[in-house]
Amino acid sequence: MERRREKPELVAPAGSWAALSTALASGADSIYFGIKNLNMRNLASNFDMGEIGKVMNTIHKKKKRGYLALNVIIYNRELGKVENILKIAKKEGVDAVILWDMAAFQMAKDTGLKIHLSTQASVANSGALKTYSRLGAKRIVLARECNLSDIREIIELCEVEKIDCEIEAFIHGAMCVSISGRCFLSQYSFFDSANRGECLQPCRREFIIKDVQDECEYEIGKDYVLSPKDLCTIGFIDKLILTGVKALKIEGRIRSPEYIKVVTSVYRRAIDSFFKGELNQELKEKLINEARSVYNRGFSEGFYKNMPCDISSNIESEYEKVYLGEVRKFYKKISVAEILVRNGVLKKGQTLLFIGNRSTPASFAKVEDIQVEHTPVSRVEKGGRCGVKLPYAVRSKDKVFIWRRKTQW
Repeated sequence: MERRREKPELVAPAGSWAALSTALASGADSIYFGIKNLNMRNLASNFDMGEIGKVMNTIHKKKKRGYLALNVIIYNRELGKVENILKIAKKEGVDAVILWDMAAFQMAKDTGLKIHLSTQASVANSGALKTYSRLGAKRIVLARECNLSDIREIIELCEVEKIDCEIEAFIHGAMCVSISGRCFLSQYSFFDSANRGECLQPCRREFIIKDVQDECEYEIGKDYVLSPKDLCTIGFIDKLILTGVKALKIEGRIRSPEYIKVVTSVYRRAIDSFFKGELNQELKEKLINEARSVYNRGFSEGFYKNMPCDISSNIESEYEKVYLGEVRKFYKKISVAEILVRNGVLKKGQTLLFIGNRSTPASFAKVEDIQVEHTPVSRVEKGGRCGVKLPYAVRSKDKVFIWRRKTQW
């Protein structure tokens, strides 16, 4: 069908200003973000209510869409605050609100906001989809437990019955052992609820198991029994696109700007290559290896093909960032950054990672030339200042990191 040939929207996360600018620069079609205290990634930096307008202005200037994540359990005492947030979101031009609490749903509908139903609602069948669509949902993020056949059948029903509701699915990032992320372990152990975005991830820790007679004990940690691998769909992204899914979402509002940069750009290339007829196995493997270069717990296909048997995680990121210093000044005419080395040693040939707090996207650059007082040098020790020529602009106070393979000590 014609609908199945449409290029799906690539939805990227932003848990900070640095991540926001990076996602926009790395090929995302839309950005989802949260405000402090009321979203499922409350441990991210997030944004203040007063910043919603600035966030949306930044996104719309790039001709992208911005979605506000308001997908937590909401208590009765917070209803007034939620109503206020939704009014601000409407005023500032938020393109849709991601939620699942029915009180928030009704308030968003009354405010005139477009509603995207969160995966927290665990929609896994066409009956639930029709019900939420009748209530006013314009997009539904399906339950993580759905496989490719489930998604295809649900979308076909939407087409046949002309149901005005889009389907979105996760394509990359952290997964949870609980049903669509509804877990109580963190709340039970530390009084920090996962359903309020405060999960301390006790499932990803090592555990000591003792028998009741105290004769033996076992350390569980290498395979992290409760902690799943990260989802990665690059290997079958073409099959997922062919289901007719409208939007593909990357998880990661707690992840670093360099993670957002690499993962977003990898999926941008995968999607674009598919529609050009250039997505082959060789390119898939190349993109998967690139995705492995940033933090991950190992990769899994999730539930998309069958019941996962490779769920146990093991951190496998190949690279690390080491704090080096900060940009003191950038000379735009000659494209040179003055760098203050606060930690370690800056050497010629290293790859640097620049991360800005505001509008500078996370960017990599290989050090081809270092100068101190206009004299070429091969290295600069801690406490020194130097000039490094860059292929792009950075800003004063941007943080500078050395980006290297973990084996390079």
